[in-house]
Amino acid sequence: MNKVINKNLLAEEIIQFRDERNWEKYHTPANLAKSISIEAAELLELYQWSDSANIDRVKEELADILIYSITLAERLGLSINSIILKKIKKNGIKYANYANNEKLKLK
Repeated sequence: MNKVINKNLLAEEIIQFRDERNWEKYHTPANLAKSISIEAAELLELYQWSDSANIDRVKEELADILIYSITLAERLGLSINSIILKKIKKNGIKYANYANNEKLKLK
């Protein structure tokens, strides 16, 4: 199985792109968090009046969200793989009773 996120190939490309443009000074955790939210809103806007959207535009907005998220993780010194795997494990415990396709009760 191929790894979805390979820090050596993905995060390093993103950081190199940023550094070549001298954008690191603008990539504070607060600015990156704001940018993630803005890009997520742009993704949501594509679905504003419909359950479908132009897949090319979805790809672009999703890529923006992922790029900012990976940049924020790098800025904070976080391992992308580690934090995602930890969250999956936490959710596995939290939602253990739903493993048999039981209807979720949202809290």
